[in-house]
Amino acid sequence: MRLATGHPVIHFDRIDSTNLEARKLADAGEAGPLWLWADEQTAGRGRIGRSWESRPGNLYATYLFAIASGPEVAAQVSFVAALAVHDVVMALRPNLRPRIKWPNDVLLDGAKFCGVLPEVVGANPTRIAIGCGVNVAHAPQGTPYPVTCLGSDLDVESVLQELDSSLSKRLGLWDEGRNFAAVCAAWGERALGIGGEVTAQVGDVQATGTFVGLAPDGALLMELADGTRRAIHSGEVRFAELERLRQS
Repeated sequence: MRLATGHPVIHFDRIDSTNLEARKLADAGEAGPLWLWADEQTAGRGRIGRSWESRPGNLYATYLFAIASGPEVAAQVSFVAALAVHDVVMALRPNLRPRIKWPNDVLLDGAKFCGVLPEVVGANPTRIAIGCGVNVAHAPQGTPYPVTCLGSDLDVESVLQELDSSLSKRLGLWDEGRNFAAVCAAWGERALGIGGEVTAQVGDVQATGTFVGLAPDGALLMELADGTRRAIHSGEVRFAELERLRQS
């Protein structure tokens, strides 16, 4: 199977994880670009090692590709992929208003419907796998945060086609990191919580301040009460705007 862009797709009825399969292919020398798409995953993963429920009816896919740049720019792909998912929603559900939560969660009315997991899976050249889980027909049960889906009237393959098109365009604009400033600007226009209160938990340290945007490397930039600024590269973050959305 090939998508409209010409990218080939390897389809699985059932697999442990499309990201794991991408890593195996990269280990065997594959550089892509190609997609791995599964109807169901038995060991789907999200950020920070969390499991990702992967029953049939939703999109579970990984895009494997190579770049000439080194692995140091790979983290930027999170923001590129989040923009691509945002584009998908605007194309397929133009009446909705998706927002991006740092770094790459895409939300509808404060509820999560998509997860993005980029990983470096090979070197010489640098190979990156972008795992995308999109709730199309249903949302998982028992999550610690609100979740939603795009709607069962959408065809999963059409979502993949749109994602492939959007991601190809966004990766082209990113230009392997040479145009990351423009990516950050576009991300900021679609982001949730900028200008509002944010609390970051990094290990045992908690800090609260105002979310002022992204640092040049994509870190969350917060301004503390004393006027100093702190860059958050990882950890759990809570946005006051999101809490208000979820309570309304």
